[in-house]
Amino acid sequence: MSFQASLPFPPSLPHSIPGLLHLRRQTVPLFCAKRTGKQRYPSEKKKLKLKQKEALSSVTDKFQGIWRLSKLAVSVKNDPGKDFLHIHIGLLQEIAKVLEFPVASLLPEEAFSVVRKSFDARKVLKEAKFVYTVDMDVSKLLSLEPRTWDFISRLEPKVGLIEHMPRERISRDLTSIIHSNGALSREQGHNIDSGESHKCSTVRKPRIAIVGSGPSGLFASLVLAEFGADVTLIERGQAVERRGRDIGALVVRRILESESNFCFGEGGAGTWSDGKLVTRIGRNSDCVLMIMNTLVHFGAPKSILVDGKPHLGTDRLVPLLRNFRQHLQSLGVDIRFGMRVDDLLIQNGHVVGVEVSDSTKKLRSDCKKLGFDAVILAVGHSARDIYQMLLSHNVDLIPKDFAVGLRVEHPQELINNIQYSALANEVCSGRGKVPVADYKVVQYVDDKDKNSPLKSESTNHSCYSFCMCPGGQVVLTSTSPSEICINGMSFSRRASRWANAALVVTVSTKDFNALNFHGPLAGVEFQREFERRAAIMGGGNFVLPVQTVSDFMDNKVSVTSMPSSSYRLGVKAASLHELFPIYMTDALRYSIAMFDKELPGFISKEALLHGVELSIQIPRDSDTYESMSLRGLYPVGEGAGYAGGIVSAAVDGMYSGFSVAQKLGLFHGDIESVLGKAQESGMVKY
Repeated sequence: MSFQASLPFPPSLPHSIPGLLHLRRQTVPLFCAKRTGKQRYPSEKKKLKLKQKEALSSVTDKFQGIWRLSKLAVSVKNDPGKDFLHIHIGLLQEIAKVLEFPVASLLPEEAFSVVRKSFDARKVLKEAKFVYTVDMDVSKLLSLEPRTWDFISRLEPKVGLIEHMPRERISRDLTSIIHSNGALSREQGHNIDSGESHKCSTVRKPRIAIVGSGPSGLFASLVLAEFGADVTLIERGQAVERRGRDIGALVVRRILESESNFCFGEGGAGTWSDGKLVTRIGRNSDCVLMIMNTLVHFGAPKSILVDGKPHLGTDRLVPLLRNFRQHLQSLGVDIRFGMRVDDLLIQNGHVVGVEVSDSTKKLRSDCKKLGFDAVILAVGHSARDIYQMLLSHNVDLIPKDFAVGLRVEHPQELINNIQYSALANEVCSGRGKVPVADYKVVQYVDDKDKNSPLKSESTNHSCYSFCMCPGGQVVLTSTSPSEICINGMSFSRRASRWANAALVVTVSTKDFNALNFHGPLAGVEFQREFERRAAIMGGGNFVLPVQTVSDFMDNKVSVTSMPSSSYRLGVKAASLHELFPIYMTDALRYSIAMFDKELPGFISKEALLHGVELSIQIPRDSDTYESMSLRGLYPVGEGAGYAGGIVSAAVDGMYSGFSVAQKLGLFHGDIESVLGKAQESGMVKY
């Protein structure tokens, strides 16, 4: 839920909430309320009428193809529950209403398939509902129940509700799509010619290095390997099996492996997170469906194709990544774990290889130089040394606005009660009829609000929640013992008794400069400054500084009656209201008060907070994905500033893989005709 408010700061607040405060950085999102009915602008109404006219004229034969029925709402009492993703009598009753068919039980289930299922528990509704999108196969329906003919004849398209498709839309996994689009034999050689001054005239497979095994790196590797390239996947961290043991050593014995942890290793930072698969680049777009089907191909449950808010959880991501790795290796991909890229090899402004070393050794005395025809840089945002290396080669880096703040943690039962009221009993720790409750809140602190007590420096900042982990836990994502950085994660069932989400305030270059941080990496230093402060406040040894929200509001510290935390390495009461500049603290206080109005009980005596991320963009050609500064270098994914989550990063890696394959003569088709139009997501986190 998002909202804007210009309300006076309440004279008194129910300050009884314990809260953990830490920092979190994130790219600034934009939230736009969707206007409906009479609230639509005249231009929107005109556009809607035009779409409706086009929809009516596009139907040539109502009795062929597929009718897609959307926004079919089934009450909780008439639905089998969140885990049932098939046709049932309650859903057939809603379908019958759309068709105006008198007897729902006569409609054959085989003629319908569920495309999407989500849960809507907004307070504006009289009751919570499951909302479906269903495809109706007309030929199958008529063959099984001929009496529906008259009702189909009267059916008309309606934008957003009823859509006719001449044929069934079939979505496939990426491997199948590549094979159907003429992938060259992996045994065939290729004449590599970049068309630039750097050429390789020998007939052989193109050698491509992919740095980073997060979603971008994995999908770029998959595309290029399927097209027949000689791919080397370089990962500074470890495979998920060893990485899991290293994370266990951190959580249990406080032993931090700087290159194998919650940030670095197979699958990237998203492996030990909530595993969210939601995205804003088009849930039903061809490219997203390819990614989702590919994840299913490698072991994800088919429910992610239907669930309105799909997520995997760490327990499902680990075996999926193992299957992904084994497939890449079967294609001949050389995967090198525990290998760090220290430098780029450059000749005449063209990247010709990388310099690497063993990441398990502190001394970089065993450096090796490896030659490649192209290098895809798919590192995550935690690889700060890579940014420094790029700057040494005069690669353009553009600092982006982001956000810094807190991660709030509540008992999950409290969030269930706030969001679901009487339905809260149906959650049953993730095993019940309705999903574990989540939330999303936004507050814009506007200087036009005359009643606001905030100083001018506090205004024109957004405060919002992101990365909400229902039924999750707070985990340490630091890569250095002298810094504290945390995140949220959860398993597939989301059965933890805690819920956490980041609460952050937008900051910009102006804020960096105020602390005397300048240049392309000013945001990085801004981030590290607060990470170091948090580590000092915690007293070291990865202990987190915490403060109740009521104390944060009142500028005081209470060392007694601290609530329990999901963070397993210990917490310590601290003056976190002194952590940030005063304008940020004021903006957070004001926004938290507003959030409590939106979610009554948000300020309670049992809550917690955390976070921190980097936001840099490496300019690249929008068509070729090649760096604007160095030929042969392809910056992709979240670390390059072009994604913000598992799905968007995977999509970016997939497009970059096709672009590199096209550049090196492995793919001769039109990328857009295969994948659809690329949608950059670098400006928003999902």
